Amino acid sequence: MEKYYIKIVDWQKIYFILKGARGIRVYREEATRQFVENVYFIMRTGAQWRELPAYYGKWRSVHKRYKSWYCKGVWNHILALLSKDCDREVVMIDATIVRAHPCAAGYEKG
Repeated sequence: MEKYYIKIVDWQKIYFILKGARGIRVYREEATRQFVENVYFIMRTGAQWRELPAYYGKWRSVHKRYKSWYCKGVWNHILALLSKDCDREVVMIDATIVRAHPCAAGYEKG
């Protein structure tokens, strides 16, 4: 894979966390980075696992490993450690979950 979306500085932090995590194997940095990039692609695009591009590898293998790491709490551990260094410069709100009363859209009763 030629292009990575995770910045090298961020990847170094993630890889350091992964090397210390229990219950997972991270022997080859390049293979581990490709897997994390695969997961990042799915989370960034919101695509289904089956829509993972072929150059990322077999979607079923990626999903299986993702699920394994999820069950072991690896993703929560990474998020907890990375969120400690959060600068809160950018905060994102997803408006698709904000509910508004019908009258907010101009609905007239009757």
